[in-house]
Amino acid sequence: MVDIAHQAAINPASTKDVAPARARVPVAAIDPGQWRALAQRAIEPNGYYLPAWELAVSATARGRTDASALLAFGGSSTRLIGLMPVISLWRAWKIPLPALVSAHPYGTLCSPLIDRDAPLEAATRLLQQAREAGAHALVLNDVALDGAAMNALNQVLSRDGLKPRILSSYIRASLDARQDGETLLRDALGAKKLKELRRQRHRLEEHGPVVFEVARSPDEIGPALENFLQLEASGWKGKRGTALIQHAGDATFIRRAVPALAETAQCEIVTLRAGTNPIAAGIVLRHQDRAFFFKLGIDERFARYSPGVQLTLDLTRHLCADPAIASADSTASADHPMINPIWRGRFAIGDVLIPLRRHDPVVALVHAALTGFNAAHETARRVVRRLRK
Repeated sequence: MVDIAHQAAINPASTKDVAPARARVPVAAIDPGQWRALAQRAIEPNGYYLPAWELAVSATARGRTDASALLAFGGSSTRLIGLMPVISLWRAWKIPLPALVSAHPYGTLCSPLIDRDAPLEAATRLLQQAREAGAHALVLNDVALDGAAMNALNQVLSRDGLKPRILSSYIRASLDARQDGETLLRDALGAKKLKELRRQRHRLEEHGPVVFEVARSPDEIGPALENFLQLEASGWKGKRGTALIQHAGDATFIRRAVPALAETAQCEIVTLRAGTNPIAAGIVLRHQDRAFFFKLGIDERFARYSPGVQLTLDLTRHLCADPAIASADSTASADHPMINPIWRGRFAIGDVLIPLRRHDPVVALVHAALTGFNAAHETARRVVRRLRK
């Protein structure tokens, strides 16, 4: 028989065959209205799993296309209460073991969407869907370890006698935007550093008036996005070949996602100009009361004036002045040299291995394989860093 709740979350326009119930659903086949409604009720914000963003990623982004998702529904209703984008362990790391891994959304946060009105039911059903998909384990990458979504999953795992394992973790910078911006910056940087940054800004004004701009509307955001893409490609990311515009799939994804999120006031692009020159720009996503600082691009010809820092100072004031925003996730790496001294809030991000069955030897194999993979990856990263130096 057809699973009615499952079929109700399928977008008929995006798939020819929706009748067979499947434990994993292509993200392109999920009804976007159901997805948006769940995002509004999510117990923990994640701008990178908003439908407009993840659908664009899965459609074209390099190495991230064709993701599927585990879906959870409330009781016998058609209400979507949980969503977790996933790929196979084989696709993620070429490890031939039955496990599922977070589908990486081109942003370093993979906390699943879980309904705040039914968190334990949603977590229970997501784990059950993973089992029905044939997985023996889930590997959740880049999740907020103390976040509400992981807390719901931990409660269900504890109830079922299952214990997750943290594979790796780090501390990430965040902003408490409920504070006064000027006070926050003074406490974070100190009077001496702020004086030096003001001196640099005055020097920057020799190139024209320094203006901080925020593009929100679909009409504004298109040109602002193109400025950002050019700035990102002009710097070290362009030299390394990692700028978004350098890869057709990535460029298509970002040009699709940003305007779509602007339609629902969930994305803005901030730009710092000196005269007519855009010298720094960043993409900021918004989900509920949290902002997500996705990427930053700068014109390195103005590097002596610290354009990235100058933009981040203005962004900090902008977010702190916005009553709709309570916090901001830097989505940056550990010990990020630019953002860490400015945004002094901290929270733990990690990769978690979740067993789906008790006393399952396959989970030990998955753990051993991932430990070996991570060790080899870290060795390779150290070698690359040395070569670059």
